[in-house]
Amino acid sequence: MKSAIAKRSIVLNQHKTSISLEDDFWNCLRAIADEKKMKLTTLLLQIDSERNNANLSSAIRVFVFNEMRAQAAAVADAGTARHWPVDAKPTLSVVEQRNS
Repeated sequence: MKSAIAKRSIVLNQHKTSISLEDDFWNCLRAIADEKKMKLTTLLLQIDSERNNANLSSAIRVFVFNEMRAQAAAVADAGTARHWPVDAKPTLSVVEQRNS
């Protein structure tokens, strides 16, 4: 399964920049912003300010990965179901990957 990489233009701190990001990461990022009740721009500013010399696109991917990993761990610890955004649903669940 191939995920298209799309280039998006954004403005952060009055500076126009572009990010190249797969649709799956973009959809997850939007879902995370919604869940945190934040504007997407605010979340992007946070990621930008906390990144360690990585390019912004890479920092976003790492942020999304870490958020999803933390959510999966919380679900596993609580033993509850997690509502994944339809577009962001992983191909295999964490449990299925461990059993493969």
